[in-house]
Amino acid sequence: MPVPALLLPSPVEVLDDERLDAAGVRLLLKRDDLIHPDLPGNKWRKLKYNLEAAQAAGASRLLTFGGAYSNHIRAVAAAGALYGFDTVGVIRGEAYDPLNPSLQVAVDHGMHLTYLDRQTYRRKLDPDVIARFRREFGDFYLIPEGGSNALAVRGCAELVGEITEDFDVICCGVGTGGTLAGIAAGLKPGQRAIGFSSLKGGEFLSDDVGALQHGALGEVTANWEIETGYHFGGYAKSTSELAAFIDDFESHHGLRLDWVYVAKMVCGLYDLVAQGRFDAGTKLVAVITGFHFETQVHS
Repeated sequence: MPVPALLLPSPVEVLDDERLDAAGVRLLLKRDDLIHPDLPGNKWRKLKYNLEAAQAAGASRLLTFGGAYSNHIRAVAAAGALYGFDTVGVIRGEAYDPLNPSLQVAVDHGMHLTYLDRQTYRRKLDPDVIARFRREFGDFYLIPEGGSNALAVRGCAELVGEITEDFDVICCGVGTGGTLAGIAAGLKPGQRAIGFSSLKGGEFLSDDVGALQHGALGEVTANWEIETGYHFGGYAKSTSELAAFIDDFESHHGLRLDWVYVAKMVCGLYDLVAQGRFDAGTKLVAVITGFHFETQVHS
């Protein structure tokens, strides 16, 4: 599989912040957002082995699912353009007219968009729904919503080995669970992972992460947990509190955080630090899985 210019391993940066210093904790940022402008972070890691599998199967078309602001939809569209696949994005809910910036980027990369009402979307993997797509689009390699499957877990597990500095806890955002499942699978004894759900009512994600690990590893590791109280209204929703945190973080550190996943995770992590959840001397890693999309589009 030909590989575009990727920044791997992605950089690890020390974050200097007086609020963290006061708690006696050290925070490193794993800058996966810098891997590739169109395939940032966990999107590349999840797609890497799926793209290899699609090519090995002789597939010429990729079909996947996502919400209207899905980073995964954009990444699959970009991967198709880079690796020579046709792409179809099945979007949850009603058609957008005009397209939002996220979907417009997908279309600009050649992706064909189709839409499913929310009731049908909940059973999107049922045989009758998949058969309908095959009648409409022909044969395709199916990539699940968010890219999360056993191959994605394998790709995300590789992230941990790129971090050469010792750490105690690694944190990431959670949408479909593949990134957390993989990261936890790659940890050393004594290390643990915390996922921050970007979904309201995300308690079900623990079952999903467990299922992904079992499918990929044959077991479920005991070194991870999910925080569900930092969704800020739910998927692709925000609040004035989150917006203020994003602005403050940028003013202190010059990095504009992705508001769909990453900012919720970092804001939640800061809150846990303020609550004293981590002992003094704890070394933390926050995985920056993607960039602030609107800034990228309009810059």
